[in-house]
Amino acid sequence: MAKSAPRKITTAVLAPAMALGATVGLASAPASAAVWNSCDQWGNTSLGGYTLYNNIWGSGAGSQCIWANSGTNWGVRANHPNTGGIKSYPNSKKVINKTIASLGSLTSSYNVTVPSSGAYNTSYDIWDTDHDYEIMLWVNYNGAVGPLGTSQGNVTLGGHTWTVYKGTNGANEVFSFLRTSDSSSGSVNIKPILTWITGKGWMSSNETIGDVQFGYEITSSSGGLDFNTNNLTVSSS
Repeated sequence: MAKSAPRKITTAVLAPAMALGATVGLASAPASAAVWNSCDQWGNTSLGGYTLYNNIWGSGAGSQCIWANSGTNWGVRANHPNTGGIKSYPNSKKVINKTIASLGSLTSSYNVTVPSSGAYNTSYDIWDTDHDYEIMLWVNYNGAVGPLGTSQGNVTLGGHTWTVYKGTNGANEVFSFLRTSDSSSGSVNIKPILTWITGKGWMSSNETIGDVQFGYEITSSSGGLDFNTNNLTVSSS
């Protein structure tokens, strides 16, 4: 998220962190084709109704640069050390600002290219406007990463089967849905997931969903790895 709304740690800390390193160039990222790029820690811009964030927020981070051809076609080159703890969450955000009860629909599709090494998850991060609740939808993950909280079992919602975790980071409730089968592309019907959460009594249907973010929670990417969002759409009514 943006600096004004700090991300909360939602992945287990696995090892001591190191000092923040200097940024480097975009390397293999298609800088020549991009309409925007940034290696700044909090670099951000708005493109076509989406807001992009470089968002290097965790301690012990290395270098990371973000590029974008649009709000829905973007990526990062990240070189974070092989230590525990989330280093960054580069993402694209779509503002919703509707209560769960008033949402007619909330859907998204994604197509990503992610590395086979490193430790990370590719995830949606959905927040209410007061930042009391965080709903994470992990569509794929790799390496030594895991969600906060305890398992609530499996549930099939929004077109996929997820293992659900419920926990807190001390500042807000965290509900994590991990796909039982990794996917680099697909679509998610988010509204039924929100309705299911309210049906469990974990959150009120009168809560206002502020925004839907999609990106990469990166714990380690030693040597430099590329995370590419080939296409992303978030739609609501």
